[in-house]
Amino acid sequence: MSHAVRGLGIDVGSTTAKMVAVGSNAEMIWHWLEPAEPRVEEQVARFLDKAAAALGPLSGIPSVATGYGRGLVPAMRRVTEITCHARGVYREFAVGVTLVDIGGQDSKVIRVGSRGETADFSMNDKCAAGTGRFLEVIAQRLAVPLERLGPIALGTSEEVAISSTCTVFAESEVISLIARGVAVGAILRGLHRALVKRVVAMIRTVGLVAPLVLSGGGACNPAICQLLAEETGMAVHLPRHPQLVGAHGAALIALEKDAD
Repeated sequence: MSHAVRGLGIDVGSTTAKMVAVGSNAEMIWHWLEPAEPRVEEQVARFLDKAAAALGPLSGIPSVATGYGRGLVPAMRRVTEITCHARGVYREFAVGVTLVDIGGQDSKVIRVGSRGETADFSMNDKCAAGTGRFLEVIAQRLAVPLERLGPIALGTSEEVAISSTCTVFAESEVISLIARGVAVGAILRGLHRALVKRVVAMIRTVGLVAPLVLSGGGACNPAICQLLAEETGMAVHLPRHPQLVGAHGAALIALEKDAD
């Protein structure tokens, strides 16, 4: 079955690591996702073993690495996350989009042009506010499982404003709110609102062009989806595999290299 594989994309983020294999028609034929590990080289080697077990020998198959840890991946090429995400989302939607990708340690907004090119982008990689880490820190403080944050936030109409955009100060603000007896649901809804407003500010810097697409781990949080739609006044679309957009784009770039 190895003849069906024409490109491999490996996206090593701060929170998760992903691999996608594509065939000659650019279709995704295999994928894998799991939490990122400190020893990137060993994790990627295990990914390749899994792919080979499922697809057959991979010798000579072109590969592209992207993401936070791409420098540690023994791929044939390394390409930026912006380029790979633009390629991946354009493959699925086939039109220019505004892509919001909310990851564990950074978030980015990419305006993808009508031919799939990166028209503009904004990236937040210096501060945890506006990223999954922002909610993760608060989840630990509130002793709420990460996967429950969104549903709890949407389970109430009450909302308390969180004025701090810094994660450290927001955590202190949350402690004060708890001490005053403010309901957890209202706090969480306010925290999601603060995160989304930070992302919307990034969207404004690149210009909002429909359709609006949300990817990354943030796309798994229903509160982020709903509040992003509220704040932008625009429907939010999700890719078929929200966390694989970058890896898919990397695999597509590898496929193009194979065709050269």
